[in-house]
Amino acid sequence: MKRFFTLIAIILLLNSAVLANDVKVFSEKNKFGLQDTDGTQITPAQYSKLIRLGDNGWIAQKKSKYGLLNSKGEILVPLKYRHVDRLTSKFVKLGNDNDFAVYDEFGNTIVQPEYSSVSMLFGGMFLTKKDYKYGIVDKNGRVILENKFDDIYMPKPNVMRIQYNGQWYEIEQISNSEFQLPNDIKTVKDNDNFKVTAFIKDPVTASGYSAVTFTDYFIKVFSSISPSHEETIDELMLSQGADTVSILMKMTWLPKYPWTFIKNYYHNIRTPNNGPLTNIKYELKQKMQ
Repeated sequence: MKRFFTLIAIILLLNSAVLANDVKVFSEKNKFGLQDTDGTQITPAQYSKLIRLGDNGWIAQKKSKYGLLNSKGEILVPLKYRHVDRLTSKFVKLGNDNDFAVYDEFGNTIVQPEYSSVSMLFGGMFLTKKDYKYGIVDKNGRVILENKFDDIYMPKPNVMRIQYNGQWYEIEQISNSEFQLPNDIKTVKDNDNFKVTAFIKDPVTASGYSAVTFTDYFIKVFSSISPSHEETIDELMLSQGADTVSILMKMTWLPKYPWTFIKNYYHNIRTPNNGPLTNIKYELKQKMQ
């Protein structure tokens, strides 16, 4: 019986602790702030958005800038970023152009602020891009692959494909557990849990390297238009965490569209690892070695 009452007391204490630490959003004059369950104000209503991140963090928007607060209203990550994206319930991506980073709910830096883009892969890994090269960082902040690769993607949760100097490699994890590369990537070929295969994706003919024409350049110039448009829309609307219908009705994004599109188009056309000339370039490089 004594054990029973002790257990009840512990449960009550835990519940009271949860309630005491519970924080909620309140609004005032179309702005948002934080307060506790008793209505005591933690932060004034000065934010355009407050979005919960885990149990401790709050993604905050002030004017057009984003950052991260904790439940005490303290700033964990300064509100100085134009782009925000919540990656699962525990991580947030923040950045401008070449300083994208990933933070956890406590403001700890998981992915350093030095990348032009960051996205999630299977297994809780992060795909990073820097200087047009791709790499991988795991959810603990460990750099698994440095930014030396032409392309990386995962068609399945247990399969990763990597392009390096024009050659494609497929790494398949045999077991059904969460995909996790070994600490030393060089040992992956000797690991019984992985199968490594080299293959050619979209091969060109042996004589194709000599057929570099104006048409090839013309194709690459226009093939970059659609991706640039999609990236521009994402940057101006979706990545801002804004209500899409609202921003479309206000049309406040239209004046920014031309410059943002030109910037994204320039990056896409300059990218050395895509377009119809990529395979030709690698064919030439291999023949000159």
